[in-house]
Amino acid sequence: MSFRTIATAITAATLLCAAPALAATCGNTSSGFENWKSSFAQEAQRAGVGQRGLQALAEARYASKTIAADRNQKSFKYSLEKFMQVRGANTIVAQGRKRKAKSPGFYDALERQYGVPAGVIIAIHGMETGFGGFMGDSSVVSAIVTLTYDCRRSDFFKPHAIGALKLVDQGSITGATKGAKHGELGHTQFLPGNALKYGVDGNGDGRVDFYNLTDALTSTANFLRQKGWKPGQGYQEGQPNFRVIQEWNAAGVYQKAIAIMGARIDG
Repeated sequence: MSFRTIATAITAATLLCAAPALAATCGNTSSGFENWKSSFAQEAQRAGVGQRGLQALAEARYASKTIAADRNQKSFKYSLEKFMQVRGANTIVAQGRKRKAKSPGFYDALERQYGVPAGVIIAIHGMETGFGGFMGDSSVVSAIVTLTYDCRRSDFFKPHAIGALKLVDQGSITGATKGAKHGELGHTQFLPGNALKYGVDGNGDGRVDFYNLTDALTSTANFLRQKGWKPGQGYQEGQPNFRVIQEWNAAGVYQKAIAIMGARIDG
């Protein structure tokens, strides 16, 4: 090979290395998942994900049950009355009132600091996990990474995938941490990007743990306040704070159910 040929090859290689990496391409089956992860790892690294997060990404598995659940969210198509019946609204309200009465100081402190009434926080807690009774059986990282790979809502889930990997870096979760089918985690089922942004160390132990009740509920109150909750204002449909409840979940029946149950719990 001539000197000119060698120089040309070196220049081409340098330009190739300097060129921006192409964004990972989504897919609708598991067949391209492993190749996609390799490409997405570059995006994650550029976004600030460290070695532990990248290792969790490498170990993530295609979550077929997550995809099935994402294609079959029937309950959000129910009428409000049917939705509340199916989700056990009366039980949530009854248990919620007992929880509020048992720990009035805790909920009063949350409302003083964040302005969010106890009923709203308790209703979300009851709706999401039955007050911590079931916080999910799916790998948070695998679920959220799979949803980011899936073409249906890739752009929506991408910041949450990055968030999950950064939570691994921080030690808030691991690659084995279990959550809901869509990657939601902890007592109130935070999406990972929101967990990263709005998480609060409520019990003062130096870490944010969404599987700790105090941290999870404090983080929930902080999320709502940061999204624009107005202390002292109403939260039923048509009132100022209902818009903030809409930030928590996009389903109309869910939003209305939380507002109704919250008011019944607050009495």
